[in-house]
Amino acid sequence: MPIYIPAFLLATGGGIVYPTLSIYVKSFELSYTLTMIVLAVGVIGNIPAGFFVERLGQKASMLLGLSMIGASTIGMGIAQNFVQLIGAQLLGGIGNAFWMLARHAYMTEVIPIAQRGRAIALFGGVNRMGYFAGQFGALFLGANLRFPFFVYAGIVLLNLVLCFFFIPHIPPALSHTPGKKVPYLHRLYHVFHVHRRILATAGLGQVLVQTLRRGRALIIPLYADEVVGLTTQEVRWTVMISSAVDMSMFPFAGFMMDRFGRRYATVPGIAIFATGMALMPFTGTFTWLLVVAIFIGIGNGIASGTMMTLGADLAPRGAPGFGIGSSKTPLVTKGEFLGLWRLTGDFGGAAGPVVVGNVADLLGLNYAGYVLGGLGYLAVGIFLRLVPETLEKE
Repeated sequence: MPIYIPAFLLATGGGIVYPTLSIYVKSFELSYTLTMIVLAVGVIGNIPAGFFVERLGQKASMLLGLSMIGASTIGMGIAQNFVQLIGAQLLGGIGNAFWMLARHAYMTEVIPIAQRGRAIALFGGVNRMGYFAGQFGALFLGANLRFPFFVYAGIVLLNLVLCFFFIPHIPPALSHTPGKKVPYLHRLYHVFHVHRRILATAGLGQVLVQTLRRGRALIIPLYADEVVGLTTQEVRWTVMISSAVDMSMFPFAGFMMDRFGRRYATVPGIAIFATGMALMPFTGTFTWLLVVAIFIGIGNGIASGTMMTLGADLAPRGAPGFGIGSSKTPLVTKGEFLGLWRLTGDFGGAAGPVVVGNVADLLGLNYAGYVLGGLGYLAVGIFLRLVPETLEKE
C-alpha cells in the first residue's frame, strides 16, 4: 500500500497524458527544439529534493511532491503559451523529484540487498502496468489533447488522499544526526567527492540510458504523427502495445538481476533498446512502426528497474540517514547520494528531448533515431567495461 499502489496510480495518470504529450506541446506551433525544451525542464529538482527529503521526512516529501504534480498537471491543461508550459513543467519536475526520491530512499532502507533486484523490478513493473492502464484508458478520451491532463489531475488527488492515510510517518532522517550542522552545499560537495568515480562511470551510463528512454517516449509519437501520418488513436495504440510488451518483462528482469547480476539485465536490455531506436527511421507504415516499437519495449522491459537497483546498491549503507562520515567530515546520507544519482538520471532525461529537438530541427526526425541508438550502444559499453557488478552473492 505505501509504495506499489501509489506508484500504480501515478503511472496510470502519466500513461493517459504521455502518449500525446509531445504532440500537444508541438501544437503550440513551436519548433522541435522549443518543444523539447518544454519537455526537458525540471531537472534541477533533485538537488533541493535531496536536501528536503532528509529534513521533512519521506511521507511529507511524498505529499508535497504529489501536490506539486497535481498543480503542474492542471497548469499544463490550461496553458495558453510557451511561458505557461515551461512554468507548469518546471513545477511538475520538482514535484516528481520529491515524490521519486522519497520512495527510492524508503525502498533502499527496507529492502535487503539480496532481494532488491526483484523488489525494484516489481516496482518498475507496477509502474509499467499503471502506464499501460492509462494508455488503454486514453483510447476512450477522444482527440482532445487537453482533456487527459484533467483526468490525470483527478488521479493525483486520489493518490494524495491514499498516501496521507496509508503511508506511515517516518521521522526526518537528520533529526538526530551530527551531520545536520554541516552546510548543505558542503555536504553535497562531499557526497560528490566521495563517490566521484562511481558518478563518472555508472552515473554517465545512467545519463545515456535515461537519454535513450526519454527520447523514445517523445520521438515515437512525433515520428508516428508527422512522418508516418498516423491518427491520434493509432499513435496511442502503438505506444500502448509497446508498453504492454515492456510491462511483461519485469519478472524476468528481476530474476536476472538477483540470480546472475545487475549487468545481465542491463547490457542485453539496453542493446536491444538501442537497436530498435536505430531501426525506427526505416519504418514507414503503422505495422512496421509497431513491430519496432514492440522490439524497443522488449529491450526496455529486460532493463526494468536496473538504474534504480544500481543506485540503491551504491548508496551509503546503515540506518536511515546514516552513511559515511566522522566528526571532522560531513555525513554522506542515502537521501543526498540518491539525490545526486537521480540528478544524473534526470540530466539524461532532460538531454533526451534536447538531443531529439536539435537533431530533428537540423536533420530531421529520422536522424534523431540514429543518434539515440548510438548513445544506447555507448551506454552498453560503459556498463559492460567500466561499471563493476554490485550484486553481493552469499
